[in-house]
Amino acid sequence: MSMFEDIPVDVGVIYEGERIRRKQMYVELGGPHIKEKFELTRVRKPEEIEDGKVVIIGPDLKELEEGKSYPFGILVEVAGPQLEKDLEAVIERRIHEYCNYIEGFMHLNQRYDIWLRLSKKSFQKGLNSLQYIGKVLIRLFKSELSIIEKMQVTFITDPEKIREMYQEALKIYEERDARARGLKDEEADMFYGCTLCQSFAPSHVCVITPQRYSNCGAISWFDARAAARVDPKGPLFPVEKGECLDPVKGEFTGANEAVKKKSLGEVTKVWLYTAFGYPHTSCGCFEAVAFYIPEVDGFGIVDRGFRDVTVNGLPFSTLADSTAGGLKLTASTESQ
Repeated sequence: MSMFEDIPVDVGVIYEGERIRRKQMYVELGGPHIKEKFELTRVRKPEEIEDGKVVIIGPDLKELEEGKSYPFGILVEVAGPQLEKDLEAVIERRIHEYCNYIEGFMHLNQRYDIWLRLSKKSFQKGLNSLQYIGKVLIRLFKSELSIIEKMQVTFITDPEKIREMYQEALKIYEERDARARGLKDEEADMFYGCTLCQSFAPSHVCVITPQRYSNCGAISWFDARAAARVDPKGPLFPVEKGECLDPVKGEFTGANEAVKKKSLGEVTKVWLYTAFGYPHTSCGCFEAVAFYIPEVDGFGIVDRGFRDVTVNGLPFSTLADSTAGGLKLTASTESQ
């Protein structure tokens, strides 16, 4: 019997990378037009959560108006003797992967920038409650990460409650980031890699160092180290630094070998500290794009929330399309 027999739509890796356009969507949760949205994972004591419980605070999917966008929050609470706070961001990032296993349910981005869409087709099939989404997440997490012994998921659609929890989430993200700021690349004996986004960007491989977060901004060097230790066969893995070929551009033999292997030869070299030559590839979950301005021999930076065009006449969306998807960029093109 399938572990998803009671779910009204299919669940599987075949649906990773599925895009739901506006005309196809029943409802949008979060997204670029909604300010307050988040996803957050917290490690709890076993007695603080109820295993398998799915809580919905606010209207459920079937109570939302078709075609509209809504504030949205996801709180994942986990417990287990081997779980530590270093794993919160790693578990949190897998919400993206597992949501995309659900037929007709699209998840993009991370942290306070999540963007989800439910298709009309899946809604009509019966995917009309967040209870189903929660059940899928709990089953996938517990089947993939055996260190999770208890798990509870809360979905928030009530605007007032989201506003309250959104501020708390921002503080937690900042605490994580502050911890990662002190360590330098030269002080680390190992880098880490991540291939979580290859369903959307098949040739993209993140190289994570103390000074270089994953491109989504959600996984620090500390997070990656913890994930690689507890799930050695997972999407996060150690990367030998190897020889430093260029300390200014940030070229390491180990990083070159890792991206070549994990991209199946599509990317053969990466310079970690420069946008020229062999810049790091991107998936699409990034929050900002840097672009070269030859007239002033400088860079411009545009973030996802900027709605106007930049000084080169292009909006964020066009620049993002140019640099996303694991594209191999050259010195004359935009890069993250």
